[in-house]
Amino acid sequence: MPRFHLTTQEEVTLWNQFRQDDEPSFARLYQCYVQLLYNYCTQFSADKALIKDCIHDLFVELWQHRHTLGDTTSVRYYLMASIKRKLVRHLNAQQKNTSSEEIPLEYHHLYTASAESYVIAQEDYLQTNRNLNEALEKLPRRQREAIFLKFYVNMTNEEISNFMKINIQSVYNLVFGALTSLKKQLSMERVIV
Repeated sequence: MPRFHLTTQEEVTLWNQFRQDDEPSFARLYQCYVQLLYNYCTQFSADKALIKDCIHDLFVELWQHRHTLGDTTSVRYYLMASIKRKLVRHLNAQQKNTSSEEIPLEYHHLYTASAESYVIAQEDYLQTNRNLNEALEKLPRRQREAIFLKFYVNMTNEEISNFMKINIQSVYNLVFGALTSLKKQLSMERVIV
């Protein structure tokens, strides 16, 4: 199975081999970077067909001009900068041919989550986990056991019934009661916080 992450040295080696007409090196660069480039372009546009066309065009042009391409210390950076330029040119051309009301909003801005928003999201996630664990601890033992078996062990209601040696209706009652209690406790946590 091919490895898709390249070290800087590996990518520079492949780049240099590709510039010397080595098709397998070119194919390896494509395999390693096509998904990265696609994901990167989705920050600029939701038009999947346009993104795929731009990536295709970029690699065709790379192959056609391989003898005139220079050295690079970061193939990843070079490819990302190249695809961004190509995509922005296409979007600008579309904008000139279309009134601004007809251009989808995703073409008018680029959203990139900041490091600060990532930290805040992580803190929110950790706080939610703490709140959930505290709420689980407050549940009666049988409700907590039913929730654990259903959502952590992924047992079906029938399996829980057999495991806990209770009828199926009791399983439904325990799970429903636990979820209702958790929802109430977590809603209160949000109001308090």
